[in-house]
Amino acid sequence: MAWEEKDNTLYHSYTFKNFSEAFAFMARVAFLAEKHDHHPTWKNTYNKLEIWLNTHDKGNIVTDKDRMLAYEIDKIGH
Repeated sequence: MAWEEKDNTLYHSYTFKNFSEAFAFMARVAFLAEKHDHHPTWKNTYNKLEIWLNTHDKGNIVTDKDRMLAYEIDKIGH
């Protein structure tokens, strides 16, 4: 599933084999987010992860900053 733009956010959901795989992916995304100084809203329940991206200081809309982070997250793979 690709990133979906809706309600002024970019959204993506992931399903992993187990919690450890989900958490490892989240850790990689966390380091990437720090590098970009752009932090996602996310929710993790066991092996499921949902990520929402928007730019808070631009009025909670989707900007190129969000698209770039989404692109970089995709490069991490799953």
